[in-house]
This record gives sequence, structure tokens and C-alpha cells, in this order.
Amino acid sequence: MPTVPLSQVKMGDRFASDVITPLGGTLFRKGRVVTSREYEILQAFLIKQVDIEPREGIEEIVVPDDTPLTRFDIEYDRLISLIRRIFVSNSSGIGMPIMDIRTQLENVLAHIEEYSVLTFRPKIADTQDFLYHKSALTAVTSYQLAQWCAFPKKDWVPMALAGLFHDIGMFRIDPNIMYKPGRLTAFEQEEMKNHTKHGYNLLKNVTAINEGVRLAALQHHEKMDGSGYPLGLKGDNIHPYARLVAVADVYHTITLERSYRRGISPYLALEQILNESFGKLDPVIVRTFVEKATSFHNGMVVRLSDNRLGEIVFTDRNHPTRPLVNVGGQIVNLVTERGIHIESIIR
Repeated sequence: MPTVPLSQVKMGDRFASDVITPLGGTLFRKGRVVTSREYEILQAFLIKQVDIEPREGIEEIVVPDDTPLTRFDIEYDRLISLIRRIFVSNSSGIGMPIMDIRTQLENVLAHIEEYSVLTFRPKIADTQDFLYHKSALTAVTSYQLAQWCAFPKKDWVPMALAGLFHDIGMFRIDPNIMYKPGRLTAFEQEEMKNHTKHGYNLLKNVTAINEGVRLAALQHHEKMDGSGYPLGLKGDNIHPYARLVAVADVYHTITLERSYRRGISPYLALEQILNESFGKLDPVIVRTFVEKATSFHNGMVVRLSDNRLGEIVFTDRNHPTRPLVNVGGQIVNLVTERGIHIESIIR
């Protein structure tokens, strides 16, 4: 088990022991392959030397660019393929293979432990693909959020289905309006709002789903203060499924990439959702979402908005989106450094 200075580490080497930061955090686990990204992180944390596995005379190791797919990745891709085939071809709602969709969704949810709402970022091929991915991700996040909010277990899968179908009415909107990259006219905005009614009408005669799934399609743009649409409902008059799906929908709408607009940082998205919870989104669901989504991130390596790399070392419950970050031995307090935020998660 040779210990070598960082300057002698080669791409393709494997760590022979865990790499520990100066503050005692685990930067990489034993067996991790060194790529350019790992090397960059080692430099950022001022790691001087590491233990590597013997090279056994191999001069060069080719390292694949992509991280190996997890079971969640595989089942998620199958769900997207299924949605792509079904949603447009069943725009009437009649004959929609609900059981096929539910079965594949449950295949995805069986591997929910491999999913992180802050780090999972599918590649969006085009504008239409955006809707498929947003539907699938809203489903997965709604399932996870239903657990976090302690809803009865019998509601978890139906809430995931509510997330999956919440925007199905979009497929009855004129594509020239739905995929328009620029600002919509007042008329076009009103047409877009009709997707909630279209969604409910598409689902109202579909068997094997409950009324909460249908109402989530109708009500996910209602606001707690009554300023939403299409009915201007307030507070508890909005179905719980719709209130929960609305939080997941907003998050994925603003974080997913589009062909004409970059998604924003997950942490900025959570801050925006916190701000919207005052009178707009259900504040209990929002607070639970933000606290749970950020409760597992101590030890994560992140890139700050000023392009520095650092490790999250502490999170204040009162400011869950603005933790303390160790950058090369210097602690950056994002609560006081308001001009800096976490741009992305490296690991």
C-alpha cells in the first residue's frame, strides 16, 4: 500500500484507504478511482499525500467518464420511456394503461434509497423531454415527501401517482404555446392555465386512481391565500395531495435544465420555496421538505457560486440552506456571506 505525494497520483489510481480531510471528515472512501474531478477536490482540500493501491506495472488505466448506473437510474430511464410512449398517444385518457405505469413507478420507488433530491439531475434532451422528466421527478419527490411528512403509508404511492399525472393536461395545450421559449401573451397564459382543468377531465373517468390524484391535477396551482387557479381555493380546501405535489412541482420546475434556460442551484431553489411558503405553499410541507432534503448533506463536497470547492461541515436548523463550508481550511459561513451560495454538489 504505497503512500505517494499528490503530485505523483495518476488518473486511474485507486485509494487504498479512506482519504480524510484536515478536519476529520471523509473525503473519499477506500477503492474510489481517481479521475480529474477527484484530483481537483484533493487539491482544493490541500491533501498532501494519499494511499493508493499497487499499480502492478500497469502504465495507464482508462477510466470511464460516466458514473456506473444504479438500479434507480435504470428503472427511472424505463419510466421515462414509458411516459414518453403513453402520455401523448393517450391524450383522451381512455384506455390509459394505469397498471403498467404504476408497476414501473413502483419499480423506481423500490430503489428510493439511491435517490437524492438535491443531486439527481437527468439529462434533458429537448423541451418536450422536460415535461416527462418533471413529471417523473415530481412523482419520486412526492413519494419521498409523503414519507417525510408522515402521511399514512396507503397514501405514498397514490401521492407519487398524483405527482406523475399532475401536468398531464399540458398535452391538450397547443404545442406552439406550450413550447414557446419567450414570454407568453395574456391570452397564451390563460390557455396554459387550462391545463389543470384538462388534466382533471382526462383523469376523471380513469379507474385505478383515487380522487386525490385527480384533484392534484386540478389544484396543484392553487395557493394557500386563495390567489391561485383555477378555483381560487384557500388553505385546507386544497386537497392534501395537491398541496404536497405543488411543493415538489415548484422545486423541479426551477432546478431542471431547459433548452433555453439553465436550472438554478438546488439550494437557491429551496430558499425560493421557503419564501413562497408565506401565503402560497403549505408552510408545514415546505419546512419539512427543506429540513429533510438538507439534513443529510454534512460532509458533502460542493462548489460555491464564486467557483471555490468546499466541504459542508455544519448546518444550522434555522438556516438549512446556508451551512458552514470548509474551503481549504477556512470556514465560510453562508448565513453571513449572503453574496455567496452553494451552486452545485460535487459529491
